[in-house]
Amino acid sequence: MPKIEEVLPKYLQIAGHIRDQIVRGDLQVGDEVPSVRELATTWSVARPTAARALEVLRGQGLVEARQGSGTYVRDPGAVPRARERYQRARDLGGMYGDAESVEFLATDVVEGSGEVCDALQLPPSSRVVRRSRLLRGATGRPIEYSTSWFRAELGQVGPGLLLPERLVGGTGKYLAEITGRGPAYGRDQVASRLASGKECELLDLAEPSAVLVYRLLIFGSDDQPIQFDEATYPPNQWTFGQEYPLN
Repeated sequence: MPKIEEVLPKYLQIAGHIRDQIVRGDLQVGDEVPSVRELATTWSVARPTAARALEVLRGQGLVEARQGSGTYVRDPGAVPRARERYQRARDLGGMYGDAESVEFLATDVVEGSGEVCDALQLPPSSRVVRRSRLLRGATGRPIEYSTSWFRAELGQVGPGLLLPERLVGGTGKYLAEITGRGPAYGRDQVASRLASGKECELLDLAEPSAVLVYRLLIFGSDDQPIQFDEATYPPNQWTFGQEYPLN
């Protein structure tokens, strides 16, 4: 019989929340994280529980304690995945952190590949909207090359998709406001492979180089696909972190 999943211990929920803030860029390198007392008050938990949450983050290399000062964010070497960007757009009105810069490489209508058309449940070689961008971190180095794909008709009702600029609140919010059809759930896929020549050029990689490819397919409440994202990450950029019970 199926079983109800157990809820994570409170200290892991707190640690996961702060970790997501760090990965999304809401808490940047050098920022002070809430103290044990502040966490205990905010989350309505005992101080030992709050202290254990900070211990988890220190163990993951995300924060460091400074004697007599507090706990501060370390450089996590991380890039937020598309799911975390959607959460950031929902919570804070923007998909990118203050330390990130984005360069739009393409915002146009093209013939979709077999994978794109299949993901969006379109006939082969259908026309689709493409939004490609290159993200750079605080040091200016490339950290992500990503493309979002949409059905071509969405470019007609939502012309902002074809503009090389950020959409306030992200594409999900923009399309929901225009079409009344917002994102309901997503499906992740992850794989590693050798980078293409174009990816090596954009991500400043030597050939051959391995990359991590992350795909996110977003569905509406009618179970029909709205958006298909594919993001490519260079080596040494971890993008995933999740706590879960094993008992």
